[in-house]
Amino acid sequence: MATHTQGGRVHATPGADDLAEGRIVNVQGGDWDQEMGELGMNPEERIVLNMGPQHPSTHGVLRLILELDGETVTEARAGIGYLHTGIEKNMEFRTWTQGVTFCTRMDYLTPMFQEAAYCLAVEKVLGITDDIPERASAIRVLMMELTRISSHLICLGTGGMEMGATTIMTISFRERERILSVIENVTGLRMNNAYIRPGGVAQDLPHGAIDKIREMVPQVRKGIGELEKLLLENPILKGRTKRVGELSLTGCTALGITGPVLRSTGLPHDLRKLTPYCGYDKYDFEVITRTGADAYDRLAIRLAEMRESLKIVEQVTDELQRNPGPVMVADKRVAWPSQLAVGGDGMGNSLDHIREIMGTSMEALIHHFKLVTEGFRVPPGQAYVAVESPKGELGCHVVSDGGTRPYRAHFRDPSFNNLQAVAAMCEGGNLADVIVAVASIDPVMGGVDR
Repeated sequence: MATHTQGGRVHATPGADDLAEGRIVNVQGGDWDQEMGELGMNPEERIVLNMGPQHPSTHGVLRLILELDGETVTEARAGIGYLHTGIEKNMEFRTWTQGVTFCTRMDYLTPMFQEAAYCLAVEKVLGITDDIPERASAIRVLMMELTRISSHLICLGTGGMEMGATTIMTISFRERERILSVIENVTGLRMNNAYIRPGGVAQDLPHGAIDKIREMVPQVRKGIGELEKLLLENPILKGRTKRVGELSLTGCTALGITGPVLRSTGLPHDLRKLTPYCGYDKYDFEVITRTGADAYDRLAIRLAEMRESLKIVEQVTDELQRNPGPVMVADKRVAWPSQLAVGGDGMGNSLDHIREIMGTSMEALIHHFKLVTEGFRVPPGQAYVAVESPKGELGCHVVSDGGTRPYRAHFRDPSFNNLQAVAAMCEGGNLADVIVAVASIDPVMGGVDR
């Protein structure tokens, strides 16, 4: 028997459309429950759950829409909204150097990586990539690897807290404080640093910074060991993460997923090795992979990656101690004319530098004024540069029309791309596993909407 509607009414007619599995129902207009009641049919129970947002910054930014059959997720969608920062558009109205202060605020847990990708792209258009001082590149590597550890600690700490393991959070945040203390000592800020600049970095390491880093490394290494003891062989954690949020290499390739999620499938894809930048080819470290392709393996990869980052940090500090030198490109048409120092009013130009440009050289004062207010010109062209952020491939595409501001700056943020995996990871699993799967992606909404 086939049923159809006319004028909002349901009609059932016998005929050639009869099926062994049941009736075909065509409904047009009217209330669904009323129509089903007239047919004598019971609508199948269907629950749609809006999971989140749980944090003020995700209000309207990330909403997980889950369709449930009991405790089983039959359909999952990630509803992504707006953070209303407008960072990429704002960068079109600022000088090339001022753009750093915007892009550093995208993924606020990995500021150094946005700064590095942007500056490398600007330098590529300028044609000065090979002119960047080696010391500046080494400092960039140092700051990126410290930031990688900091980001992974947040991922592990918040992920553990979401599963009820508050001790994981307290240890992770304790170790992150050690990292942020070093970053603050070098840049003057804990986050949103605007430290990496086109042509180099804002200033050299302050006196005593290398000793402070060498004192910090064994402490953080010990903290990572505590996390490993608490996590890797914990039967409760294994039960919550093993075979949860699985995504194969085929799925990662189809969705453009990178970072620890991709490396958990066994593929050693790491841009630091594949297309070295900032002198990464000089340092000895391993690309960590596993083959379980689940939340547990992503957690284990991040723990091991932090140890590899500490190895790089030790190598960089040795290099920096051996090789003094400039930290900004020699071309005065590009180099930001500053000698920063920490004074009573925070960080700014040192008094010696102010006396020089104000009292001894009118040309230096004019040049400083024009470069700060107008910025340097970048020849027409475009460039794309990608770096390996803690979450995956972070790319920056800049376009110049020959002016002192970007014509366009666009970022490929891994959090945005990786969130595509929510449906593939969650559908067919339990409701409680959705939390673990999303935590294993490690998304930051500041990078998702720019």
